[in-house]
Amino acid sequence: MNPEEKQPSSPPTSQADPPQPPLPAPTPSPFDPSRMIGIIKRKALIKELAAVYHAECLAYCQELLELQKKWEEPLIDVKSPDDLKKETTRPPKRVKKTR
Repeated sequence: MNPEEKQPSSPPTSQADPPQPPLPAPTPSPFDPSRMIGIIKRKALIKELAAVYHAECLAYCQELLELQKKWEEPLIDVKSPDDLKKETTRPPKRVKKTR
């Protein structure tokens, strides 16, 4: 067996190229007012979007509430006044004696 066959194959590396050191982290830039303007504009857009979303949610909730009320109305009106009279309790035919 060849010694080359025993080792797993790996990409050829050249010893002439030393490994590159990691790049230094970028230093934080000084305060830039133009960035603040962009941040403020984005924040205003987010607030506006949140207000629109909130209004839309309230509209859907109101619509849902109205639909629930319409759904419950027929259940309330199912009993006619004649049925209500039949449901009233009748006095017992025999009165229990008190001791």
